[in-house]
Amino acid sequence: QVQLVESGGGLVQPGGSLRLSCTASGSTFSVYHLAWYRQAPGQDRVSVAILSNLNTTNYADSAKGRFTISRDNAKNTVYLQMTNLLPEDTAVYYCNAFRLIEDYWGQGTQVTVSS
Repeated sequence: QVQLVESGGGLVQPGGSLRLSCTASGSTFSVYHLAWYRQAPGQDRVSVAILSNLNTTNYADSAKGRFTISRDNAKNTVYLQMTNLLPEDTAVYYCNAFRLIEDYWGQGTQVTVSS
């Protein structure tokens, strides 16, 4: 079992930056693939960035060039560095850890981009 806790969300102006963190407890962190998703009001939850346990990455088109996913296995933490934020990035951001049949989610952290 893995418990995930996100932090780092908040209110930021357009063009600003935020770094989200997601810390895991309960199992061997390094074996999991990790991802960040987001869900805007009235919309489906969508993938933003994925980081495999071999450190390969995949980004949504909306995130390419602006967001960076990374992990620190020693700290059981995955990060999402977000730069040049846009109002359309406003959403609840969720971290996800998965492998084989295991699939774990955090509770989400709100990111609001507004002037």
